[in-house]
Amino acid sequence: PVTSLTIKRPDDWHVHFRDGEMLAAVAPYTARQFARAIVMPNLMPPITTVEAAAAYKARILKVIDRETDFSPLMTCYLTDEANGDEITAGYRDGVFAAVKLYPANATTNSAAGVTKISNITSVLENMQETGMPLLIHGEVTDPEIDIFDREAVFIDRVLIPLLADFPELKVVMEHITTNDAVDFVRDNSSQLGATITAHHLVLNRSHLFEGGIRPHRYCLPVAKRERHRLALREAATSGEACFFLGSDSAPHTVSTKETACGCAGVFTAPTALEFYVQVFDEENALEQFENFASLNGPKFYGLPLNEGTITLTKKINTVEDKIAICDGEALRPFRGGSPILWTLE
Repeated sequence: PVTSLTIKRPDDWHVHFRDGEMLAAVAPYTARQFARAIVMPNLMPPITTVEAAAAYKARILKVIDRETDFSPLMTCYLTDEANGDEITAGYRDGVFAAVKLYPANATTNSAAGVTKISNITSVLENMQETGMPLLIHGEVTDPEIDIFDREAVFIDRVLIPLLADFPELKVVMEHITTNDAVDFVRDNSSQLGATITAHHLVLNRSHLFEGGIRPHRYCLPVAKRERHRLALREAATSGEACFFLGSDSAPHTVSTKETACGCAGVFTAPTALEFYVQVFDEENALEQFENFASLNGPKFYGLPLNEGTITLTKKINTVEDKIAICDGEALRPFRGGSPILWTLE
């Protein structure tokens, strides 16, 4: 049996750093494991301009150890009023790596999101011309659609027409959760990629109610039935170029998770790689882990592969139980206090 795995330095193609004291607490965990990370723009207010993105990037780098070789890749939050010329100029100048589309009110801090695709046609045309990737939170927000069906309905209502209208646009369907999405991405892999989170490879919807309501397992898109989880595991471990690592690590304080609101988001950053590699080990697919973690994402984004390597060893570790931030506030990592079978050296 394999007890050690060395791969080219990986990247995280979807992560939430937040801002202020939360940023300082969480960003170093990602920088320790990954060479680059696509940073989500859903701050309050959202990152919608080149100037705001540059300032946010500076704040991120300020909290990362200077010895750490880490590059945050900034994204632009798409609104109905977005300026396509500024966005694509920001991409050409290397400030933006991609644009993030949140359907309005789909998830945390998404109230300023896009209300209908027809409002952003000119932006998408600009992006198609420049090769700038569009990252999509793929759920409809129609309250009449069951929350467990929102991803599948989004594919039918929004994604199929979008790909037809913009056949040269590079699109990433973020944090996919269903076998519908797996099949759709495979069928459209010349244009479409997908990120898969560690927690959606581990959790199905029953785990949200295991011994009571488990707020630290609640995220959007919400975990689905077991058959969908198994489809995600098969896709991630297949080595296919259209599937790559995006943790969607999304920190919220314990006080905002364990409350009547129970904010959506799973904080996996401290042991993201260890959770992923454990899944690949369970699926007897360790030989595909480098494709998923280190090779497929850069190929899709048209970026060079990272220099250097990281090594994971099969030895039991314990996930941190709580991480203090300040003023008595803390974060609880995914499966905090539990053993994990792999350790990042």
